[in-house]
Amino acid sequence: MGASQSVDPRPHRVLVGVSGGIAAYKSAFLVSRLAQAGCDVHVAMTRAATRFVGPATFAALSSHPVAIGPIRPQQYPLGPHIALAQDAALMIIAPATADLMARCANGFAPCAVSTLYLQVTCPVLMAPAMSSAMWDKPAVQRNVQQLIADGVRMVGPGDGWQSCRNKGTGRMAEPEDLLAAAMQELAR
Repeated sequence: MGASQSVDPRPHRVLVGVSGGIAAYKSAFLVSRLAQAGCDVHVAMTRAATRFVGPATFAALSSHPVAIGPIRPQQYPLGPHIALAQDAALMIIAPATADLMARCANGFAPCAVSTLYLQVTCPVLMAPAMSSAMWDKPAVQRNVQQLIADGVRMVGPGDGWQSCRNKGTGRMAEPEDLLAAAMQELAR
């Protein structure tokens, strides 16, 4: 390495947005794997997500407070969406429910995750997770196409057993697949 080149010693800041679906438990594994890979992981959750996995889980795995709702000036004086988006290398939304994808596709920001999505300038990966019936709806597919046109990279969904007791397309990508996609994106 030449004298003019320097290595940035700071780890990549990766934001993980968690929305309210049963697949939220997979996001805990993802956050853990990202931290183990040396990323500086910060988590934002929708209120609905907290009914599936508690914020304490993500705080422990990421070593950072979790952004959920109203601005807490002591943690984020400018708001979590501004503070967390600064210097972010990547945002991953997993699970990305039909509701959250609709919010993001249409610029609607009633929660910490959608507000953060609208604030970031880094690449965004989304891991859709919903029943196959929802995934197949034309409205959902329109939102997916809008997000792709906006530059979002979709990871999944996969096929298989769903919590609704059916098999089909709509399963959230596995944490290892999301980790691989994240590492690929961070290497660019």
